[in-house]
Amino acid sequence: MPTDQRDPAAGAPVGRRVFLGLLGLGALGTVTGTALQDGLSAALAPIQTRDPTGLVSLLPLGNTFRYYSVTGGVDEQDAGEYRLAVSGLVQRTGRHTLADLAAMPQTELVRDFQCVTGWRVPDVRWSGVRLADLIDLAGPDPAATAVRFSSFDGTYTESLTLEQARRPDVLVALRMLDGPVTHDHGGPVRLYVAPMYGYKSLKWLSGIELTRDVEPGYWEDRGYSVDAWVGSSNGRADDPTS
Repeated sequence: MPTDQRDPAAGAPVGRRVFLGLLGLGALGTVTGTALQDGLSAALAPIQTRDPTGLVSLLPLGNTFRYYSVTGGVDEQDAGEYRLAVSGLVQRTGRHTLADLAAMPQTELVRDFQCVTGWRVPDVRWSGVRLADLIDLAGPDPAATAVRFSSFDGTYTESLTLEQARRPDVLVALRMLDGPVTHDHGGPVRLYVAPMYGYKSLKWLSGIELTRDVEPGYWEDRGYSVDAWVGSSNGRADDPTS
């Protein structure tokens, strides 16, 4: 359902004056230490799921996820209606249901989620289908060198080279945090690219398209790096091939 039709208990949109006050508390938190930060994390948990501006990410809220969306609201898709399309330069196009994906071999990873803005959630448990397996199932055309991803929010897109997409730590994730991927976390299916910053891990994944060249995504068109290697985090060396 649209974001603006959620249960009011989930939190209300936050106004400018409230955010200015919260930013003041955030600055205080940097001085007074973790006790206030932990209290802010608990108090602002509902707001984090209703913050399309991303301003809550400016607060020192500890190891928690922040909710980002540049759209006014994203309709939810349940198991009955969800489809993941695989298309482009492939021998066999696909249209996978959530049940189809759940029936495929699952890979589990425990890795950090690192946002380019600086916050990190350590040791997140992820589970899903290796993107490489879906690519192999489709049979890539020899002309394909990249993969483009689209979101059912109608706005976000992302891309990887075919070599990057075949890494064993790149998942089409069905589960995270020991449960199904929730709508606010980009569910029912999202991309997880372990060695790269979070904007590469596209939420609300609905399309995988093999292409001739890398096509910059939503954030790359706005100045972010196409190759978003985190570096030495997530259990790997600085060498992106490791």
